[in-house]
Parts: sequence; structure tokens; C-alpha cells
Amino acid sequence: MKKLTYIITLVLFVSFQILNAQRAPRLSSPDVNSKNDVTFRYYAPNAKEVLLSTEILEEQLAMTKDENGIWSATIKKVTPDIYPYSYKVDGIEVADPNNTYVFANERFKRSIVDIPGNKPLVYSLRDVAHGKVTYRYYDSETLNTTRRLLVYTPPGFDRQDKTKKYPVLYLIHGGSDTEETWTKVGKANLIADNLIADGKAVPMLIIMPYGNVRPSPMPDFTKDVMNDIIPFIESNYPVHTNSENRAIAGFSVGGGQILNIGLTNTDKFSYIFSFAPYTATQEFAQNFTNWNPDAKKINEQLKLFTISIGKDDFLYESVQGNLAMFKEKKINVEPIFVSGGHTWMNCKLYLTQSLQRVFK
Repeated sequence: MKKLTYIITLVLFVSFQILNAQRAPRLSSPDVNSKNDVTFRYYAPNAKEVLLSTEILEEQLAMTKDENGIWSATIKKVTPDIYPYSYKVDGIEVADPNNTYVFANERFKRSIVDIPGNKPLVYSLRDVAHGKVTYRYYDSETLNTTRRLLVYTPPGFDRQDKTKKYPVLYLIHGGSDTEETWTKVGKANLIADNLIADGKAVPMLIIMPYGNVRPSPMPDFTKDVMNDIIPFIESNYPVHTNSENRAIAGFSVGGGQILNIGLTNTDKFSYIFSFAPYTATQEFAQNFTNWNPDAKKINEQLKLFTISIGKDDFLYESVQGNLAMFKEKKINVEPIFVSGGHTWMNCKLYLTQSLQRVFK
């Protein structure tokens, strides 16, 4: 009996040691210091190569392995912002297992690092009055399903006189992103909070619907917005229902979608903000290939129509073509050019600029 107990104890001990030997160590990653240096770490003792892929850098960065099988890389003096990143381990892309902050996306979910800097940025969590983000569900007759959207209500909304009405911005995400990307990555709610607190933006509702309607054709989303989403908001919230108090904005695929939605419904929207629009779609071609708009009427209806694009954005040339087309049609559009590429860092900039001009 004693011999059996000894054997069982020995087996359990050996098993415990094996499990401990195989278990990955707890790592602190990413680490950001006071100089804005950021260090990334990944445990892969058997890997031959680990590369760091991040929008901080234009190229992937080779990581270095120590004697414990921990790969690391440090980037110095990073400009404060929020950056997605991932690791490529022997050719396979993986997220950082030591970081719970991930990019809201329907495909591969990258990890995210926030470089706060020494002073608050426009999207920083500040000691100001905060609005609320609510998850709501609505019935889409267009798509014959129940869908989700996010509603940002401004500070003090729940305590306001119920007769007070607000303007509304409909904000659309990029392709493969989700209705959560504008808050989890774009920080739309915090940007709005800070600008309202500083008197740079008016209190408004921001509606962030789920824009992907695959496998249905994209035109169905235009119908969903016009026939289902807007009526749902106007039936459930104290908002103005005239075009002067209704705006639409979007990024990438969403930036192309809002051109389709806004420019075919200029009696419904007075503000259109297109961020780095992707317009190589069937819907855009149908709407604008042989477009003969009443430019005078559209220009009277639109208080502000802007298209923003980074000079290093892969869509820069196509956006130049879009701008030329609108100019040829005599549609008043304001181009906004910034540095950088097709990134959510620029998205926060585009949104910040737009919130300070809308409903003014």
C-alpha cells in the first residue's frame, strides 16, 4: 500500500513538473514607459522567427529571443495614440496572449496598445461629464432580421427636460469592422464627451449601426438606414427630424456607403463627412456612373460636405478621382488632406474635425 502511494505521489509530482515546464510564463506586454518607449514580449521557445507587425512602423520588426524563449522588441519615443499590432510567428499571425485589449473586427483580431503621452489627448478619459453608450436592437424589415446598433447620448441626457430635442449623427464603421469599433478603437464617445465639455461640439446623439449586410448586396444597407434605423431612432429618442439636424459620416467602406446614402438623400441630411471612402462597389457605380444631379439644389440642401484622406492612404488616388467627379458635377465638396494612411489613428482625427463643425 505504501509502495502504491509512493508511486502515485511520484507520478503526480512528475506530471506537475511537466505541466509547469510547458506552461507559458506570465509576461507583461506591452509595456509603455514615461518616455513613450513600448516593449512587446511573446513566449515561443520553439519558434524560429517572430516578427512584430504594428502600425507604429511601416515595416515589420524582427524580435529577439532570450535564453528563456521570450521574444521581445522595443520601439522608442512612440507618438501618443492607439495602435493595433500582432505577431507573426514562423509566418503565422497571432494576437498578443498577454493583452486583453483587442481590435473589434470580424476577421483577425489584432491586439491594441495605447500610448497615452504626458498630456490628455482628444480621446483620453478626462474628468468631465460623460455621455452613455447603449446597445440597442431594432427590427430591420429591409433585411428581415433583428440587428444591433450603439447609441451615444450626451452628458446629462437622462436628466434633461424631456421636451428637449437633439441633433443626430449616424456614424458608419469600415468593412469587416463592427458597430463596436467606433467606441472600442475610435473612442467616439470620449471624443464627443471632451469636445462637448470644451464647448467645441454641440450635444448630440451618435448612432453607430452594424454596417455589414453580407451576403446581401450593399444597397440593402442604404435601405436599412433610411427605412429602419432612422425611424427606429426617431421613434425612441427625443431627436429633431429635419435634415438640418441630421448628419452622416463613415470610414473606408462605411465612407463609401455614406456617399451612397447621403448624396441620394440630400433632403434628409445636411451634413456628409466621408472618411477615406472605398467606392469600388456596385452600388457606387450604379449611383454615380451616369449621375446627372441638380447641383444647385444639392448645394443648397447640404450645409457641409467633406471628404478626408491621408496622403499615404492606399485609397488616395481613388479619392482624388471621386473629388474630380464631384467637382465636374459642380457639387460643393471640401477636401481635407492629412498625413498618414488608412488607419484608425486618422479616423479619430477625422471624427474630431467633423464633430467641431457639425450642427453649427
